Amino acid sequence: MIPTEAHPLQPFLPDNARLLMLGSFPPPRKRWSMEFYYPNWGNDMWRIFGLIFFGDKDHFADTANKCFRKEELVRFLREKGVALFDTATVVRRLQENASDKFLEVVQPTDIPTLLRRLPHCQALVTTGEKATDTLCQCFHIEHPAVGCYTTFHFEGRTLRLYRMPSSSRAYPLALEKKAATYRTLFQAFFC
Repeated sequence: MIPTEAHPLQPFLPDNARLLMLGSFPPPRKRWSMEFYYPNWGNDMWRIFGLIFFGDKDHFADTANKCFRKEELVRFLREKGVALFDTATVVRRLQENASDKFLEVVQPTDIPTLLRRLPHCQALVTTGEKATDTLCQCFHIEHPAVGCYTTFHFEGRTLRLYRMPSSSRAYPLALEKKAATYRTLFQAFFC
């Protein structure tokens, strides 16, 4: 029997969060470059943020040490009101890699509880297919197309679910094109 793995991080939930970004699950710890979300040096999430908000894909990167600057990221995300977690809290890795394809969700995250802690949240953002599948099952909603959103209702709130392309380099889309898709989302909330 393949052992289960519990989520190693606490949810990052700034009080002012208007967006809740949800991946599937962190990669194996041996791939981490920092103790935070999207820690894999080969993942482009923080390069996407750097391009969109600062015009520099390496804005949050310490390229000499091949890691991201966690403190700067945390400060920026708090300022902007971006919360982070994942759609699974317990998984089985069917192979020893970071691929969602080989990730079995044993226990999905209790997203309603997270949303209750985020009263200003207006949108959920999934960053890949596995995250989108898991979230859509939770709320019984249809999958939006990549780069698009759908609306749904939760406890008197109308929320949007944005489905964004994976920031993994395994996803076959150039960094600049991924950033262009994310830019549309961020312009709706931060411009």
